[in-house]
Amino acid sequence: MRLLITRPEEDANVIAGLLRARGHMPIVAPLMDVQIREDAAVTLDGVQALLATSANGVRAFAQRTSRRDLPLYAVGPQTAETARSAGFKTVLNAEGDSNALVEFVAGHADPTKGMLLHAAGTETAGRVRQALQGKGFSVETAVLYDAAPVAKLPENALAVLQDGTLGGVLLFSPRSAKTFAALVTEAKVATACDKLEAYCISAATAVALTPLTFARVAVAGVPNQEAMLALIAPAAPGP
Repeated sequence: MRLLITRPEEDANVIAGLLRARGHMPIVAPLMDVQIREDAAVTLDGVQALLATSANGVRAFAQRTSRRDLPLYAVGPQTAETARSAGFKTVLNAEGDSNALVEFVAGHADPTKGMLLHAAGTETAGRVRQALQGKGFSVETAVLYDAAPVAKLPENALAVLQDGTLGGVLLFSPRSAKTFAALVTEAKVATACDKLEAYCISAATAVALTPLTFARVAVAGVPNQEAMLALIAPAAPGP
């Protein structure tokens, strides 16, 4: 089955490899353009641990400083793996979304032992900080990257929607789902979704696809990449 992957390219390429191994034909068509802020300042004085709500946050932080000794609390498995690959020695995985990360940190970190630093993008800045401050933590947010929606539907996505060869689309956030809905409507290919399967990382992501209709909308049991892939059956073997 041909499957459209809408994540930023670096993350999408990882998923594409996993889908190929299952016999599918992935099409990488990012709906977000991620730009790391080259001039973003990172101050680690008094910081007891780092918070990362995305792999992009880890990558952006790793470009700003060579420090890898601080514990890093990751929102989920992919972010945790990115942190380990970047050389972080202590990585703790919350196995969920930003809400799960807040509860995980609250259960493992000590507010008296120093500040928490959230390596964030523009869209996530503030929410985690406010939630943890409400639990007694001192939290600073370092906005290290921007993720802007693309201006139009990528050409490879448009082509498979027009010719009817696409089987499904993977959507990893309400924001990307909303962008997908807007761009396919603007490109006048919204009716092509009637025959597609939509694989969504959360119920909120599925809701953001309104007013599009799909042959099937599947929602991951937990909000991470593994659960997303579990929604997609391996391709049937050829003759």
